[in-house]
Parts: sequence; C-alpha cells; structure tokens
Amino acid sequence: MPSVTHDDAPLLADLMPWSVAPPRLGRGWPTGPDAASLKARWDAFVKAEGPAREALLEPTRSRTLHSAVGQLPGQSTGTEKLVRASGPCPEPVRVLRAPFDEQWLIPDHRLIDAARPELWRVADEHQVFVLESPESPLLATSLLPLVRPGRVRPLYRRPGGTEPNLAPGLLEHLRDRLGGPVEPLDVLAWTLAAVRPDLTVPLTGDPGLWSRGVESGHRALWLMRRNGDRPKLPGGRRPYVRAPLPSRPLTLDYDRDEEALLLDEGRISPVPPQAWDFEVAGVRVLEQWFTARVTEPEPGTLAAIRPATWPQAWTSELLELITVLALLAELPPLHDELTSTITATDLRTAEVLPVPESARRPASVLDGQEEGPEGQLALI
Repeated sequence: MPSVTHDDAPLLADLMPWSVAPPRLGRGWPTGPDAASLKARWDAFVKAEGPAREALLEPTRSRTLHSAVGQLPGQSTGTEKLVRASGPCPEPVRVLRAPFDEQWLIPDHRLIDAARPELWRVADEHQVFVLESPESPLLATSLLPLVRPGRVRPLYRRPGGTEPNLAPGLLEHLRDRLGGPVEPLDVLAWTLAAVRPDLTVPLTGDPGLWSRGVESGHRALWLMRRNGDRPKLPGGRRPYVRAPLPSRPLTLDYDRDEEALLLDEGRISPVPPQAWDFEVAGVRVLEQWFTARVTEPEPGTLAAIRPATWPQAWTSELLELITVLALLAELPPLHDELTSTITATDLRTAEVLPVPESARRPASVLDGQEEGPEGQLALI
C-alpha cells in the first residue's frame, strides 16, 4: 500500500473503496480490433469438431470445452458447454483492450477465464471505470476495461448511475467545505487532475482551486471517454492522411521535424510531438496501438483470422487517437505543490473514514435474473 504523504492526503483506495481486478481472458482470439474477424473466428470454431475444436479454443485450467458457466450479466449467449456450441457468434461488444486502445470482445463467459461478472453488472452508459495500474497515470473509460495488471474502480456501484463508489459521507463533506454542489463525476474529475504517483489524492477546501481542478478533470474525462463531438487540435487543426496508407503497413515511424507519422510509405500529419511521445507505463501508446494491429499471429490459430488489408475504420480511429493524446498532453498540471487541506485526519474526524467493509464489496442486491450453466437461472 502506498504511504501517506507528509500532508496526510487520503488514499484513492479509501475515496473509491470498491475495486475489482480486471478481467483475465486466458486466450487472445476472442478479442480483436475489428468485429467481423471475431465473428469469422467463432464460425471457424463451431465448425471444428473433436480435438480440432479443443485446440482452437486454447483450453486452460479455467476454461475447457466442458466448462459449465452462466451468461455474462446483460449478454444473451449460449450456456451449453462449448463442446456442443453452435449457431452464430454472440454480438461483439466494445472494450478497452490496452491504454487508449478500443477493440472488440466476444462477450461469452465460456471463452473468458475470469470475466468479473460484478463489473458486467454495472457496465452501462452511465458508468465510468477508473483504471489504476502500476507506474502509470489513472485512466478512465466508459467501456469494460481489459487492461492488466492493476485495479478497476467503477464510479457507480449499481446500474443507472446510482450509488456512487465513494466513501460514504464524502460528497456531503465536500459540499459543506466548498459551499456548493459536488457530484460524483466532479469528484472523479478532481481525482484525475490531482492524484499523485503514490495514489494519494489531495483534497482542497478552496472553491476556486476546486473549480479549476474539476474543469481540467472533466476535460480529461471527455477526451478519454471520447463522447460527443470529435476533438480538434488547437487552431482547429486535424491530422489527415497526406500520402495513402499501404494495404498492410508493417512499420511505424515519426518525423519530428515534419510532425508526420509514417506507416511505411503512408503519411499522416500534423502529428504533434506530444502525441507521439505520449506513454503509459513506459510504452508509447501509438506504437502499442499499431503493433496490436500488425503483429503476425501464429498460423493455424483463430487469431490468424483477421483483415487481409488495413481497414479504413482503423485509419479513422488512429486520426482521432492522435488528437486525443495531443490534447491530453496539453492539459496543465493542477499544481505541482498542491497540498491537501482536507486531510485523511479531517475525514476520520468527520467519520467519513474509515469506510465500512461493505463499501469495499460489490452491491449485493441487483435487478434481473441471469442464466446459469445449461440454461438454469443463476441465483445472485
């Protein structure tokens, strides 16, 4: 556990107490950058029989052709054992596969070693997942996150944006100290702007400073969740394809003088240096994104079923990602010397901390029935 800094700032783990380990897939082929390939992989899987089907699954101790598991919450998939599975592919869903890398997933519990159903139960259009990973800044996403290692902290404990995953009494305490309205998304925005590398979150009672931090955090949230209008670079600039991308680019490079991204002989500009240099956990985001789409999979595996040429949709996603990274890099730090004026001691005095153990567990009462293995209803 990170140590508390000299100014007694509270821990993120206390402010947002419920956390879940990210889902663990156990096999790569149920995810990919395009949904059509996932459907083709499923079709190849269910057409195979016997040992061929077992080999394609890539079985683990957690998942084999004979594993009996229920549906994922909110998904309509078969629950018969995979050895008898047939029919069309479950409709792929959008997920965050790596930092800033939105891909697709076949949402079938039988294909996922550790799916974390408690996350699926609260995943909806209101939810924001906060990703806490070693040696990287906090990330936020509206999509189910598959980024490992680390912890996932949902903003809400229940569907519909109800029951915020915040220390009980924290909102009321902040409203009293700041003398104005404070909503759950505001606390998250402030956290993104103010969190330190040791995962402490200095809190302020200064309404002006709070307002500036919340504004910056909401801007980061908008960029990371990519909601609404497409963002633009300063001056209304947008990166464009200046020289056509090849049908299957193999290399990625950057011309810093020309501010151009080079995909073989293809050329995209303007690409600001801060977008190219943007890293998470020491890895360039653009390079990781590109590598995920061009690395040759092992022949004969389901992962080898993929687009024969570079899809136009990937180019559009790349152009938007460049803009998002450049704008995130330009967000000014809240304050290098920000100190906590609402300390962990203050929160303990106000009986906001320590949080009850129930706040660290998922909500126990949820609406709707879930189908268990072989079509039975699951009890939750």
